[in-house]
Amino acid sequence: MPDLTIGYAAMLEQFHPTDVIEYCAYAEQNGFSGVMAADHFQPWVPAQGHSAFVWNVLSALGQRTVGDLGPGVTTPTFRWHPAMVAQASATLAAMYPGRHWLGLGSGEALNEHIIGQYWPEAPERINRMFEAIEIIKKLFDASQAGRDVKHQGKFFTLESTRLWTMPEHAPEILVATAGPVTAKRAGKHADGLITVGAPVEKIEMLFGKFAEGAREVGRDPDEMPKVLQVHVSWAATYEEALRNALVEWPNGGMKFPKADIRSPHEFEQIAKLVRPEDFEGRLLISPDLDEHRAHLQRYADMGFDRIYVHNVGRNQKEWIKAFGDAVLPALKR
Repeated sequence: MPDLTIGYAAMLEQFHPTDVIEYCAYAEQNGFSGVMAADHFQPWVPAQGHSAFVWNVLSALGQRTVGDLGPGVTTPTFRWHPAMVAQASATLAAMYPGRHWLGLGSGEALNEHIIGQYWPEAPERINRMFEAIEIIKKLFDASQAGRDVKHQGKFFTLESTRLWTMPEHAPEILVATAGPVTAKRAGKHADGLITVGAPVEKIEMLFGKFAEGAREVGRDPDEMPKVLQVHVSWAATYEEALRNALVEWPNGGMKFPKADIRSPHEFEQIAKLVRPEDFEGRLLISPDLDEHRAHLQRYADMGFDRIYVHNVGRNQKEWIKAFGDAVLPALKR
């Protein structure tokens, strides 16, 4: 079983990319293991204010840090053809050997609708993602073998080509999942899974389905990475921490599927309905560092190998220092 690592979840939706790079470097100096950053075209709500291009930021981060680097996640099916995602990932892995992992998801309209294509129902989005994974894996495998590959599928076509810049070892492919069908398919076709903080019963279900899929194809799920992104709100007082959650990250209190909402301005209107109790079980709001330690330890005890933590407030450096001093050293497998 892999060792436990605690990484920094960098929110390109909230901060200018140069600030993000500074925060990531500071996080590494204070004990965080690496960086997860999502591929967003828009922020969730206008107040967050940013949405930088994740591949540029990860490339720059590689020069400033030594930890792992992952887009958690990108969608290889609408804005991007899977071949382009494969090229971006292979290039990053070639630049920073052993540090890059590729996180993939089925997409959200907030980011993907911008190209004006039909936005399909969830089953089609999931099928598109797994066909994209097939193409990416084909490109990785064929390119490392020095040959061309092609693909003709239901959703995508790839004419004969290869990736001319490849790392010695292809990046691991992790699939973001929140449902049983995707979790089982991820166990069969991906190298690991990513999910967000959720009730114990739901995570146990996802782990079970992931393991079921892995074992069906002769793989050991205990050796496959299980990655968590968890959102918290820490500040000097509960009132400040609560305000940060309500103002900076109201989407964390929205208890319904959000993949079909197209605009930050729509999210802004829905955010007016979010109440403090809506964050219960979804986002820990507390000034108590020991409470945050126990919160993260619970997920580690469930079997997560890598946990990437996002503090929703603007107080990033204060939070990084506090967690680096009092929380990270106390966490254990």
